[in-house]
Amino acid sequence: MTDFTTDTSMPRKRNANAHLREYYAYFAIIFVATLPLAILTWTLMAVRQMALPSRGPVKAAWSQAQIITPMIFSA
Repeated sequence: MTDFTTDTSMPRKRNANAHLREYYAYFAIIFVATLPLAILTWTLMAVRQMALPSRGPVKAAWSQAQIITPMIFSA
């Protein structure tokens, strides 16, 4: 009789998906956390320069989340 419970030759795709879901969860938390500060910074720059900055607050927060999240996973 074959024992399928100890078969290690089958790839474990579920573990890779769990890691990706965790990354997206951290990314979303960091994005939401950086968004208010990005909006405040964008507003202050617009008031000081009397013109709209080229990069919007959502893009700035997205960029910060893209920088911070890999730092967490590489530690």
